[in-house]
Amino acid sequence: MTPTVLLTGFEAFGGDASNPSLEIVRRLDGERIAGHRVAGAILPVSFADAPAALEAAIDAHAPSLVVALGQAGGREGITLERVAVNLVDARIADNLGDQPIDVEVVAGGPPAYFTTLPVKAMLARVQTLGIPSSLSLTAGSYVCNQVAYALAHRLARDGGSVRGGFIHVPWSSEQAICHPGQPCLPVDAMVIAIRAAIETAIVTHVDLVVAGGATH
Repeated sequence: MTPTVLLTGFEAFGGDASNPSLEIVRRLDGERIAGHRVAGAILPVSFADAPAALEAAIDAHAPSLVVALGQAGGREGITLERVAVNLVDARIADNLGDQPIDVEVVAGGPPAYFTTLPVKAMLARVQTLGIPSSLSLTAGSYVCNQVAYALAHRLARDGGSVRGGFIHVPWSSEQAICHPGQPCLPVDAMVIAIRAAIETAIVTHVDLVVAGGATH
């Protein structure tokens, strides 16, 4: 049986007509990468519904690796998240109009989780492609961080045999007209970067031990 990589993205939010994380998932869904099949899932930008949708996707696909994607408008490139915190503090309402402030993702859960992805090796690979990328120490406190934390909590609860983590992508070039002067990347470049990151995560079980200061 072919092992599966679960790749998740989000629907559009915040007034944008598109979300590059969604486009990346659609393009990579069904691909074979390093002997693994990519199964894509699109999550709602909803504090009430996103964790349950993530859980359902994990249950449906029984993946050996989970990579969750989200949009971080204003960032200059691909940012691989190292930490997810047990905090929701929404700057804007979600797509259902909810705007929770200062609440836990999981009541009584650990304050934070570190990613179990080999993010330094993944970063090194993406940088060889000439695509702007960096490590990040904050996934924010919106639905992206909620999903990053919920993912880490689920994988830890399951015993830690499945690795997973979160990657933020910037606005796409196609969104630039709505965000003039802001950094962006073509979706094609982001697809190349995420494909390479997934491949590296599959084949790398011990991360690089090199200086990798985070920029966010």
